[in-house]
Amino acid sequence: MYIIVLITTANKEEANKIAYALLTNKVAACVNMIDSVESAYWWQGKIETGKEVLLVAKTKTAKFNAIVKLVKALHSYTVPEIIAVPIVSGEQSYLRWLDESLRKSS
Repeated sequence: MYIIVLITTANKEEANKIAYALLTNKVAACVNMIDSVESAYWWQGKIETGKEVLLVAKTKTAKFNAIVKLVKALHSYTVPEIIAVPIVSGEQSYLRWLDESLRKSS
């Protein structure tokens, strides 16, 4: 199954570091970096707000645990957002490319 993994990061530097780690380790085929996302959230009993960078990673369910491990090792947040959303359908040539991009080189 194909999934999209959403990861918010503290800044562009952290986003770049995590995105390239996901790609280098072949756990994501593509990572979009959306800068200046305004976030509002509950943290330690109160509502907080701030600017973040959102990563949108395209991958497969089998890679999710590796993504979580990698992100937690590189992320500055105590509780980073790492959530997966299923891709219910996709253009076939794009999905083939995704499969090929996630294969480890021999």
